[in-house]
Amino acid sequence: MTQSASTYRLRGLDLLRAAAILLVLTSHYTGFVSHAPTFGVVGKVGWAGVDLFFVLSGYLIGNQLLAPAARGESLSLKTFFVRRLLRTLPNYYVVLAAYFLILWLFPGAPLGGSSMADPWRFLTFTQNFGLAYGQTFTHSWSLCIEEQFYVLLPLVVLALARIGFPVRLAWGLLVGGIVAGMATRAAAYALHGHDAFMAEVYYSSFCRADELLPGVAIALLRNVHPHAFTRLLRHANALCAAGLALSVGILTCIHLDWPTTAVTSTFGFSLLALGFALLTCAALSPACILNRIDIPGASQLALWSYAVYLVHKPVFMALRPHVERLHIDAGAPLTVIAVMGAGIVGGWVLYRCVETPFMRLRARLTTAHTAEHAFHRTADDRAPSSHCSCSGSTRA
Repeated sequence: MTQSASTYRLRGLDLLRAAAILLVLTSHYTGFVSHAPTFGVVGKVGWAGVDLFFVLSGYLIGNQLLAPAARGESLSLKTFFVRRLLRTLPNYYVVLAAYFLILWLFPGAPLGGSSMADPWRFLTFTQNFGLAYGQTFTHSWSLCIEEQFYVLLPLVVLALARIGFPVRLAWGLLVGGIVAGMATRAAAYALHGHDAFMAEVYYSSFCRADELLPGVAIALLRNVHPHAFTRLLRHANALCAAGLALSVGILTCIHLDWPTTAVTSTFGFSLLALGFALLTCAALSPACILNRIDIPGASQLALWSYAVYLVHKPVFMALRPHVERLHIDAGAPLTVIAVMGAGIVGGWVLYRCVETPFMRLRARLTTAHTAEHAFHRTADDRAPSSHCSCSGSTRA
């Protein structure tokens, strides 16, 4: 792979990450600052930015786990969890501590929410269970689902590797997980009248985790069926067009609640994730148009996206009373730029002060582990041995 190809790939994925965080920003600005359709239909469907993040995370994490399995290498859970924890926990716990500190010092602080879950639930990423709209730090629900996913997926991959990684079983589990998500949402509507956007469904791990699986499917295809994956990427622009058309079509159906609430609640999130997965798969090809679009600042915004996601909502909530008190038009372009810019700058500060040092620490730790692993692997290669591969061969 040439350097230019690598850069193109990164640019395409970064463009999707930047689009995802911008969608979230527009949604929360509309809901918590302007209380008006400031961004039109984009703001109304901005919630889908989280769904796009789910698909991207599913691919990136799935690829980290499945790539060594495809090479017949052992999966180091220690290395995986060190990488994940140093990537996600520092930012999250700093923002969580800031929430509790501010609410303790200033009980009436405008951070939104009439109540907040117990600290232990935030510390264990279980606050999304029973979470209701209007509580404080509700946007952490998606982090809960991802962290729970980070625990479950490596255990599944490890279990599959121990039995020779039967490919059909892997695909069966993946498809079964997606079907289970749809079935759970269907049951929620049929039994309790809960549509997809009621808190009991929207925040539920059982109703939303299936959206990470299309991303895992891309990683499985790439690592287990590399020739088919290569042939698929030859049609990257067609994939991109199909993904965009499907995503827009499904968002339209969800927005219009067409054809029925039962149908959109059951299939909407899964089909939307499929559309985003097509876009993600297309972005992995250097020839894709997504990798030829150079939008200034998109790569930087993608780099800060996790920190921006954590910080922007409390910044919005803190600025809203001042906007209202000063009778500033929240829908005015300058106000939108200032408030959204403040949310992005807040995320950048968190990225620079917290995320960057921990990412440097992670790089040192994983580099040392990689060097040690390479040494032992070289030594093992001198002795006769056999191991499983993702082609389905058995372990000797």
